[in-house]
Amino acid sequence: MASITVRVVPRSDRTKVELRPGGVIVRVRSAPERGRATQEAARALADAVGVAPSRVRLRAGARSRTKTFDVEDMTPEELERRIRNG
Repeated sequence: MASITVRVVPRSDRTKVELRPGGVIVRVRSAPERGRATQEAARALADAVGVAPSRVRLRAGARSRTKTFDVEDMTPEELERRIRNG
């Protein structure tokens, strides 16, 4: 299992995953209400790395814009490669 820490930016004009010098940013359209932005961020991350959304789980940061997700069935190296090439 691999873990990744991301910065979630809610209320964006489109959903996307970006690799920036400061880390990974996940932009989502949802507002940060009732976990909607977190759920959308998990789906966007799953799509970006090519796994089923059920394989991405929130580990830390439920109420924070900085979140850590676990991605099942993937090594940390593979996760990093997919994010970079995504």
